[in-house]
Amino acid sequence: MKLFRCRSLTQRTRSARRFRKTVQVRCVQLRVPCGDDVRLDQIEISLRPSRPSSEASCGLQITSGFTLIEVVIGSALMSLILVSGYLLFSASIESRRTMEPRLEIIQSARVVMAMISADLRAACSLDKKFAFLGMHRTIGEQIADNLDFATHNYTPQKAGEGDYCQISYYLDQDAEGDGLTLWRRRNPTIAPDSLSGGSKELIASGLSGMRFEYFDGLEWFDDWGDTSESGKRQTSEKAAANLTGMPRAVRVTLWFQEKQEKSNDVSLDAENERQSSFKFQTVVRLNLAEAVNASSSSQSAETVSSGSQDSPAGGVITQ
Repeated sequence: MKLFRCRSLTQRTRSARRFRKTVQVRCVQLRVPCGDDVRLDQIEISLRPSRPSSEASCGLQITSGFTLIEVVIGSALMSLILVSGYLLFSASIESRRTMEPRLEIIQSARVVMAMISADLRAACSLDKKFAFLGMHRTIGEQIADNLDFATHNYTPQKAGEGDYCQISYYLDQDAEGDGLTLWRRRNPTIAPDSLSGGSKELIASGLSGMRFEYFDGLEWFDDWGDTSESGKRQTSEKAAANLTGMPRAVRVTLWFQEKQEKSNDVSLDAENERQSSFKFQTVVRLNLAEAVNASSSSQSAETVSSGSQDSPAGGVITQ
């Protein structure tokens, strides 16, 4: 009997007809008896189908799933990821809510410091009575100094105006809140009263204090100039340095109050107020102070010399 092999032959078997599938035959063996006369019924056909795939084996589909342990572990990991995402999102929202008012305070302080510094750098003599005035005062328990001087940091807006402008910085109680508001008065005209007149504008709100300190080249003073007529200028020699002329530098300190929710505990509110106060400080040099002080000292020397010439000379009277 001879054996014949045939590759890549597709046949339909009875089982294949049952499942309506075509079986891919990998190898076909034909057994033919030896001899000259061979009949077809003596030929044996052996079909060896190829191995079915995992997805479809004789028309049957095999599916896979998760076990209970895998489901529990997956649910736990998903819950952990969701909780972590929620915590990160809530933390970012809270930090943004905290930083927004602080950024507003920093921006307001930057603008105020720049404005005061620009005016002080170009400061000049206010009038003949006093060149520069800085008074130390308080509003309640809060420091609220005020400052009066003249400056050349002014752009004329009307006909007949120059770059000379009288300026005042002071604090006032906020009508809408518990803090203080910063105001600036400007008068571009030479008025008889240099401490009044002009227009005022609101610079910043939410302050809890403002302080000015004045440097004469040797030490710092809390106030500058003398507006009283008590004769302090002639009687006090120790404080004479801060009574006339202009200081060489001014140290500006601002306190801003952060807005917080009020509670029923008064002591807790006071503690939060102390902790949530932001302090900003800068030192400004007065560029025209030396020239103003030199002119004022020369004028005072001329006044003293003229007074000594008018007074009668002392001596012995002879008959």
